[in-house]
Amino acid sequence: MQISSFYSKGRIIFFILVLAILLFYIVFSYGKLSVKKVPVFTPPAENVERGTILDRNGKTLAVQTNFYHLCATPSVVKDKEKTAKVLAPALNLTKEEIMESFNTSPTFVYIKKKMDQSEYDEVSALIEKYKIYGLRFEKIQGRTYPENALASQVIGFMGDAGTGLSGIEYSFQSLLSPEYKPNSDNRGQDIYLTIDANLQYKLEKIASDAMENTQAESLMLIAAQAKTGEILSYISLPAANLNTYPSSSTAEKKDLPAVHAYEPGSVFKLFSVASFIDSGCISETETFFCDGVFDVRTTNGERVRITCLDRHGPLTARQALQFSCNDALAQMSQKIDSEHFLQRIRSFGFGKKTGIELPGETKGSVKSTSDKLWSGRSKPTISIGQEISVSAIQMVQALTSFTNDGTPVKLSLISHIDDKSGNTTYKHQIQYLDPIISPSTAKYMLSCMETTAKKGTGTRALLGDVSIGVKTGTAQMLDPEKGGYSTEDFISNCVAVFPIDNPQIILYIVITKAKGETYAGRIVAPVIGEAADVIIDHLGIARANAASVAHSGKIEIYPTSSINMETVVPNFIGLSKKELTSLLNRKDINVKIEGSGWVVSQNPPAGTPIMENMTIELYLQ
Repeated sequence: MQISSFYSKGRIIFFILVLAILLFYIVFSYGKLSVKKVPVFTPPAENVERGTILDRNGKTLAVQTNFYHLCATPSVVKDKEKTAKVLAPALNLTKEEIMESFNTSPTFVYIKKKMDQSEYDEVSALIEKYKIYGLRFEKIQGRTYPENALASQVIGFMGDAGTGLSGIEYSFQSLLSPEYKPNSDNRGQDIYLTIDANLQYKLEKIASDAMENTQAESLMLIAAQAKTGEILSYISLPAANLNTYPSSSTAEKKDLPAVHAYEPGSVFKLFSVASFIDSGCISETETFFCDGVFDVRTTNGERVRITCLDRHGPLTARQALQFSCNDALAQMSQKIDSEHFLQRIRSFGFGKKTGIELPGETKGSVKSTSDKLWSGRSKPTISIGQEISVSAIQMVQALTSFTNDGTPVKLSLISHIDDKSGNTTYKHQIQYLDPIISPSTAKYMLSCMETTAKKGTGTRALLGDVSIGVKTGTAQMLDPEKGGYSTEDFISNCVAVFPIDNPQIILYIVITKAKGETYAGRIVAPVIGEAADVIIDHLGIARANAASVAHSGKIEIYPTSSINMETVVPNFIGLSKKELTSLLNRKDINVKIEGSGWVVSQNPPAGTPIMENMTIELYLQ
């Protein structure tokens, strides 16, 4: 049998030669790859260094750091099962979860996002040790929040794209992370809040205990400087841990003091009485007889009936506030023109935004006489704090008119703003708004609040050695399903001013849907007293019975130790300034040293994991 001429000897030799060359190329390529160093990551260039958010005393609340996404090209990973088994413990994932990621796409998958520095170091070492090919890291600019949930609704949250999603992170995005510009230092500015982090921590503890004891749905608490409008503490519970923000609930993310509008109930009587007195519709000595119910018919035959908690008899405006009498307030409202009354309420700032430096602020709601729902009962009902909706920050700002001789001040959460060179580009200045009431009316309202604290519904807020004025309120909440007011759900709130003779602090608390006891005088006033006590001691406000403390004049200096900074922040307490100089040479962290002598406090505390680009603050005396 003769072989076809197509399969000639020459052609067979040529084919074998080509095959050999191809085989040699494949073997050579795989050999080259086997000895090539495994690429770990190729980080993108960092454009803008995001500014830090700090409290009024310089305590870090939000600081830039780096995170890493672990990515894979599954088609290039040789032994997927072995790779998954090796990486699973370090990634805190199961082998099956990693295998599932590999099976998602042959070209590109994320195995784990937002790994911190310690995870990155551990996984990098494993990739190097086991010569795993097909994995790489994406380095992204991130944010760490050293105080977790502290003042979280104020601070806000920065998303993966480097953009603020809530709070100050959102409102001041353009200052914290300005648009990249060539030939510029491209560094954001540092935002110093008016919040006192140490005081915030103490008051959050009180607020958390109160919420637990009352089994309430939510709680708000604001402490502001009465003369300047600077907010020292801003609490909204429940609150989100900013370091695990994406997994937080909607309720935890909600900034209640700014965005939640509600009917305040009897606390609002303060602004009603101030309007009546200042407009001259009633006098301080005029009396109104309470028989337990306000029951009248309007000229068009509409019946208006508002009940009171008791039969109080003859009452002045002061006494009506003292006993929180609905009947007397409703009678007073009959003495003022409806349009004038509404104009007075709006002048206090209700029905419009305060302009606080937070996103999503509500205007609340103030009715108009032309509204479809305006009726004969609207004016007396508004006078006792219903048929009107307000926000907590509106209430506090309106109260500043009492503490500043009738002229309110604008509330603020920003103390100052510095650039990265330490130059102050903005400093808070008191911003006076238009006068609302006369100085004499403001003084009278404060004295009425003091009377309520001494012998009215607010006695449980009394301090004893510091004068205080309060007003409590318990309001039925609207039932969205059945319509009308709920017989089970209430808002219990209380406002306080102290010291009453020289107001320094306005304190306001709101508890929503408490279980069991709901009367504000019983569940909210005691919390006001406890919080006021803490504020007074924290700020060093003079007490009538304060004891003097002797000091030896000696300051204890703790034994020094060598600085060992590998994975966690060490204890710097007691180290001298000279011993700290070696820290200034480090490129992976930022160190701020304030004062001279020896370290007496530090932020963050000892034991905090070290992250790239973190800031360590040391205070010396």
